[in-house]
Amino acid sequence: MLVVAMTMLFAGEALSQQGSIRGRVYNEMTNEPLPFTNIIIYGTNTGSTSDLDGYFLFTGLTPGFVRLQVSAVGFEGRVTEEFMVTNARTANIDIGMREIRVELASVEVTASPFERSEESPVSLRRIGIQEIERSPGSNRDISRVIQSLPGVGFTPSFRNDVIIRGGGPSENSFFLDGVEIPNINHFATQGASGGPVGIINVDFIREVEMYTGAFPANRGNALSSVFEFRQVNGNQEKLNFRGTLGASDVALTADGPLTQNTSFILSARRSYLQYLFSVVGLPFLPTYNGFQFKTNTKTGPRSELSFIGIGAIDQFQLNLGANETEEQRFILDYLPVNEQWNYALGGVYRQFRDNGFDTWVLSRNMLRNTAFKYPGNNENLPRSLDYLSDEIENKIRFERLLNIGNTRVRFGAGGEYARFSSDTYQEVFLFDQLQVIDFESALDLFKWSFFAQATRRLMDDRLSLSLGIRADANNYRPLMANPLRQLSPRFSASYKLQENFSLNFNTGRYFQLPAYTTMGFRNNDGQLVNRENGLRYISVDHLVAGIEWLPTGSSIISLEGFYKDYDHYPFSVRDSVVLGSRSADFGVFGAEEVVSTGEGRAFGAELLLREQRFRGFNLILSYTFVRSEFKDIANNYVPAAWDNRHIVILTALRKLPRNWDVGLKWRFSGGAPYTPYDLEKSSIRDAWDVQGMPYLDYSRFNRERLRAFHQLDLRVDKQFFLDRWSLMLYLDVQNVYNFKADQPANYVRVEDAAGKPVVISDNGVERYELKRLENLIGSVLPSVGIILEF
Repeated sequence: MLVVAMTMLFAGEALSQQGSIRGRVYNEMTNEPLPFTNIIIYGTNTGSTSDLDGYFLFTGLTPGFVRLQVSAVGFEGRVTEEFMVTNARTANIDIGMREIRVELASVEVTASPFERSEESPVSLRRIGIQEIERSPGSNRDISRVIQSLPGVGFTPSFRNDVIIRGGGPSENSFFLDGVEIPNINHFATQGASGGPVGIINVDFIREVEMYTGAFPANRGNALSSVFEFRQVNGNQEKLNFRGTLGASDVALTADGPLTQNTSFILSARRSYLQYLFSVVGLPFLPTYNGFQFKTNTKTGPRSELSFIGIGAIDQFQLNLGANETEEQRFILDYLPVNEQWNYALGGVYRQFRDNGFDTWVLSRNMLRNTAFKYPGNNENLPRSLDYLSDEIENKIRFERLLNIGNTRVRFGAGGEYARFSSDTYQEVFLFDQLQVIDFESALDLFKWSFFAQATRRLMDDRLSLSLGIRADANNYRPLMANPLRQLSPRFSASYKLQENFSLNFNTGRYFQLPAYTTMGFRNNDGQLVNRENGLRYISVDHLVAGIEWLPTGSSIISLEGFYKDYDHYPFSVRDSVVLGSRSADFGVFGAEEVVSTGEGRAFGAELLLREQRFRGFNLILSYTFVRSEFKDIANNYVPAAWDNRHIVILTALRKLPRNWDVGLKWRFSGGAPYTPYDLEKSSIRDAWDVQGMPYLDYSRFNRERLRAFHQLDLRVDKQFFLDRWSLMLYLDVQNVYNFKADQPANYVRVEDAAGKPVVISDNGVERYELKRLENLIGSVLPSVGIILEF
């Protein structure tokens, strides 16, 4: 209704269709300008040519998402990532071109929007800004957009866990313009990833690269994926603003010039979820705040300096007045108050040379996580949970990229100082008795790494080979200090049977440190028990092979098979399961005694079909078959929590006349395994009182499986491009046909007529009488977004 109303409101306005693009074309290795380069609006005949300094200009353009197709003699043709053209601002883009090291007479350039990487010819997906902005069901949340990619698992719960090819949510690394950031979600799970809402503001994003294998050697500490979030630079001509009212927050973004050579982009966001949750009677009230900024300075003709920052303040309180139903009281009984704040700051300096460039990255990030719980939410009683933890990392990394003949070489090194501290008090029920976990921990870590990778094309560019190696070490224990024990080789190959048909392959070994919560865990005597237990780096061996076919310039079909073999995964002493095989909830993950004996595997296949111009539709269809299994204490493989087996995602987007866009997304996921409750233990009064919810029966770990889950999301967008400002509206409807997904049943205490829990005596043991509550989630969820740009 809002979209229709706004359409009528502006029906009589004089709309402007005069967008413009200003940009620069340069040699990506030397930063030298490329004059007389041909640039056209991709898919049209509208073109321009760069001047002697590599600059070009388009004016009088129809607003909307566009790509540029660029060609220059002696350079590979290129189709840029998508970007938005509006009348309210001039779009700025810098385009780096790769030189072809062959004789001029043999040069033949073919550009494609499906850009490939010789270092990672398999398991690399790119997401453009149009897919992010228009993704149905995602509400401009990049963390939710990621869950629409091939090979990425998803759940019907309100979490943004990044589950890649059967790997757990703690197995991923994230980089923002080359600066590593510890997590990408508000209310993040410490020791893993995930959370209900993404931190990254979509206004900053230019393109996202997702590596699900074939990791470049300069990226470490990941087992399942590496994400590269590439950001835009601020406008270089004038100050611009963008205000956004989304499904759960309000944001303001500003960008423009600071000096002649420096631009900036800055944003702040604040949620209003607490008001919505209070109105509908939810027993918890979260509030999140976020900031993000970037500056970019051209410090010279062959150098540039960027400063990057991102952070969040996440606040939480219980809504004690929402206690009318059994479900509300159940949540209030077990849910702690969990608050946190975090930030990441970094500087990136790039110095170009005659045949390459150097990159220096200096950064710092910090997370503070707190949680507490009062028994019965009575603040007059001592807390049954009181937790405070800090994670601080200070990093430096140097990289050099250069061409040596026909070989591209990248090498470098990194160093890091990290500090972890925690103050933990928790009442628990272990080994049939009440116990108290009470310790303080402080841990100082020094880490270092070295890496190198060489890539070469052979056989008239039909064959490309890439060989990389990486070594990581730290001072946690002597075994980890030897980098040869964490030697990480990787090898990729790609062969073109035809110009549009390739065979691709990669194998590699990758390492990741266990979570700080695991490394810094102490017993009540203050001993670092996991260090004494011989904690090691987690390792995984990847094997990936596939084919890629480009039937037309706007379509791609790829098929990949993958196998991952895990070793030295932390194995829970208490629960006798591998940590990587069980799901992570909010709060803290991995803070327990473990041994590095866990083994597992994940394997499957991934099919992707994409057609950008199918009868006016942009279609993406993916199917993933995946198995994820880890060995139990009896050395038998059991399904991991991520063993969904079948994942299907269909996305269809279409642009309509008069600046309308429509889209749909249908998702299917096989049922996830889950562990049933130990009702015998759960009913014990002392056991229930310290946890407020039932206990899992780890002797039957992941023996049960939920039903399959599927959901249809729809989205409608309408844009108004007026003389000096633009207005963009969208209507997003999640779960259109109201599918109810089953979850493990909840158990609550039976209450008497006075509302008191019923207690029975069983051979001298006091027990609560429990009853089962079916747990179905899912409802039609409409939301409206308003974006104003001026």
